[in-house]
Amino acid sequence: MTASPALAHFSAVPLFQRLAPAERDLVAPHCRVEVHEKGATIFEEGERAVDLAFVVLGRVKMVKAAQARDVILGLFGPGEPIGAVAVFEGRPYPATAVALEPTTVLRVPERELFAVVDAHPEITRRLLQGLMLRQIELTSRLADLTGTVEYRIGRLFLTLAQRVGRREGAAVEIALPLSRRDIADLSATTIETAIRVMSRWGKEGLVTTREGGFAIPDVEALERRVERR
Repeated sequence: MTASPALAHFSAVPLFQRLAPAERDLVAPHCRVEVHEKGATIFEEGERAVDLAFVVLGRVKMVKAAQARDVILGLFGPGEPIGAVAVFEGRPYPATAVALEPTTVLRVPERELFAVVDAHPEITRRLLQGLMLRQIELTSRLADLTGTVEYRIGRLFLTLAQRVGRREGAAVEIALPLSRRDIADLSATTIETAIRVMSRWGKEGLVTTREGGFAIPDVEALERRVERR
C-alpha cells in the first residue's frame, strides 16, 4: 500500500504530533497537499469552509476586504492553522488567505478533522489554546494600530522580530518578504507613507531591507524610537 503524500507532512503540524501512526494512517488518505506560488490565493473571503488548512512551509497573510484599503488580519507560519474558526463554526471564510512566499499547505477535511477531535480531547484543547493566542495577538495588534505611523510600523517590526526573527547579538534578521504594500496594510497607512518611513529608516540603519526580508541592526534602538512615539 502506497503511503499518502499528506502523511509526510503530519509531523510539521504540532496539532497532530500526538496521533498514533495508525490514527495518522486513517486521516492522511482524506487529506491533500497543496503547493502555492508567492501571491497565490489559498482560499477566498466568503468561500465555504469545508476543510482546515495548516501551513507546512512558507507564510500566509489573511486579508480582509475593506472600502478604503485591504486590511491584513494576521500572518501565519509553519504548523499554524488558517481559517480554523470558520471551519468550527460552519460559516464561510471571513478573509482571504494569500501566500506571502512559496507555501505548502496541508488541507484536512472537516469530517475527518472532527472525527480526530472527538477521539482526542487534548487536540481540542491545543487547538483552542492556539486560537486564543491568536485572538490575544489580534487584540494586541489592534492596539498597535493607534498612535503615529512610525509607532505602528515600529510595533509591526518589533512583533515580527519576536515571532519570526533570528537574533544575533543586538541584531535581528527577519526572513519574511513583505512588500511595501504589505507593510502599509499591516500598519493601517498608505503605501506612499510606508515607502517614506522605510526609506528613512534604511538610511538611519534602524530597519534595513534585505533580499527575502529585513534586518534590525539594533532592536533596542528601534524600541527606543517606538517609545518616543
